[in-house]
Amino acid sequence: MTTFVDRVVLHVAAGNGGNGCASIHREKFKPLGGPDGGNGGRGGDVILVVDPNTTTLLDYHHHPHRRATNGRPGQGSHRHGADGEDLYLPVPNGTVVKTMDGEVIADLVGAGTRFVLARGGRGGLGNAALASPKRKAPGFALKGEPGESGDFVLELKTVADVGLVGYPSAGKSSLISVISAARPKVADYPFTTLVPHLGVVEAGDTRFTVADVPGLIPGASQGKGLGLEFLRHIERCAALVHVIDCATVEPDRDPISDLDVIEAELAAYGGLADRPRLVALNKIDVPDARELAELVKPDLEARGLRVFPISAKSREGLRELTYAMAELVEQARRSRPPEEPTRLVLRPRAIGEKGFTVTREGDRFRVRGEKPERWVRQTDFGNDEAVGYLADRLARLGVEDELRAVGARPGDEVVIGEGDDAVVFDWDPSVAAGVEHRLGPRGGDLRLDQYREHHEEHEEQ
Repeated sequence: MTTFVDRVVLHVAAGNGGNGCASIHREKFKPLGGPDGGNGGRGGDVILVVDPNTTTLLDYHHHPHRRATNGRPGQGSHRHGADGEDLYLPVPNGTVVKTMDGEVIADLVGAGTRFVLARGGRGGLGNAALASPKRKAPGFALKGEPGESGDFVLELKTVADVGLVGYPSAGKSSLISVISAARPKVADYPFTTLVPHLGVVEAGDTRFTVADVPGLIPGASQGKGLGLEFLRHIERCAALVHVIDCATVEPDRDPISDLDVIEAELAAYGGLADRPRLVALNKIDVPDARELAELVKPDLEARGLRVFPISAKSREGLRELTYAMAELVEQARRSRPPEEPTRLVLRPRAIGEKGFTVTREGDRFRVRGEKPERWVRQTDFGNDEAVGYLADRLARLGVEDELRAVGARPGDEVVIGEGDDAVVFDWDPSVAAGVEHRLGPRGGDLRLDQYREHHEEHEEQ
C-alpha cells in the first residue's frame, strides 16, 4: 500500500559549471597558432514539475538528497564542454515550496507548472573566448561556477473544490465513497482517515473534486489530534461541507455543539471565513438520528445555513446535497478572474547603480556584489595572469575607486565575498592600476612581478 506523505525537507544541489580550457593551437609549420581552448559546459538545473500522476511526496521522504550533473570542462581545438543534464523532480498538484524559515517561494498549481529550485553554475570561458587585441594569447582560462544548493520544505495542500469537515467517525469517508469512485478506509472507530482522499463527483453537467480529510477534534488548530495535518488540506477548497453525526452516543455532544466546535477550530486556523458552508446531517437511517436531524434543522437554517439530512448508508438525500455542492463550485469558478499568461518582469539595474558595495568592518574592507563574487569564484589563483585579469575586471567595475572613497589605503585587508568562497588579500593599487597592461611570459603578469620585487626590496631594508 502506498503511504501518503505531504511534507518533506528536500536537499538539492545544481550541477557545477565546467572549467574553461587554456590551450594553444599546435600544428606543423604553425608554431603560434593562437589560443583554441573551449568553454566549460553549464551545470544542470534542479527543476520541480507538477505531474498529475504524482499524488504524494513519499519518494522525497525516502530520498531527500537530489543533485543535477556537472558541466564538462572545455578542451583544445575550440571544443566546448557538454552541459550538465537538468534534473526534473515531479511533484503533486498543489505543492508549496518554502525556505527552512517558512518563507513561501513558490506555489505550484496546474499540470506542467515548472519552478527552477536551484540553477546550475555557468561554465568557465576558455582562453579562446578571453583573447582580445591587447591580450592575444591568454595563458589562462576561467573556472566554472558552483551550482546553487540549499534545503527546502515541500508541503502539499490538496487541490479540491469541496472539503468535508467534521468530527472523527462522522461519516465523511462513507459519504465520499458513495458519491464518487474513491474507496477510503471506513470503520467504526475514530481517525480511520489518516490521510486525505480525493473523489471526483458529477452532478448534472458539473464535475468537481471532493476531499475527505482527517477528522477534527477540539484543539486541532493548535496541533491536537491530527490538527494541522488536516487543516492544511482545505485551504484551497471553494466550499466546505459540515458532516455531522446525528447518531453519536458520546455524552455532551449534539449537532449544534459539534458544528460550533468545528467552526471554532476553522476560525482559529484562519483564512477560511469566506468559504460558503453546507451542513449534512448524517446517519438519518437510524430512527433516533432522523428525529434529532428534524429537531435541529430549523435552528441551523436560522443561522443562514443550507441543511441536508442524509444517509451515506441508504443514500437518502445525497442527490440534493451533491447538486448543492455543484452550485457552490460553479459560483466559485465563475467568480474567479480569467487566467492570464505568466508575464516575465524585467527589472534592469537603475542608471548609476554600481552593482556592488564596499563597507568597512573594523580594520578590513568587504566587497559584496554579484559580479565581484562571481569573478572571484571563476579565478584560478594559482595562475598569475588569471589574478591580473581579475584585478583588471575589478578596476573596470570601479571597485578600486570605491575602496579609495571609503578610506582604504595600500596594505589594508580587503575581503571579497562571504563564507567559504571569500577571498582575502592586502590591497595594493599598483597590482591593478587599470587595464590593458603589458603581459609577461605565458601565465604571468608583469605587475605581479613588480609587486613581488617591491616587497622583497622593502623586506631587505
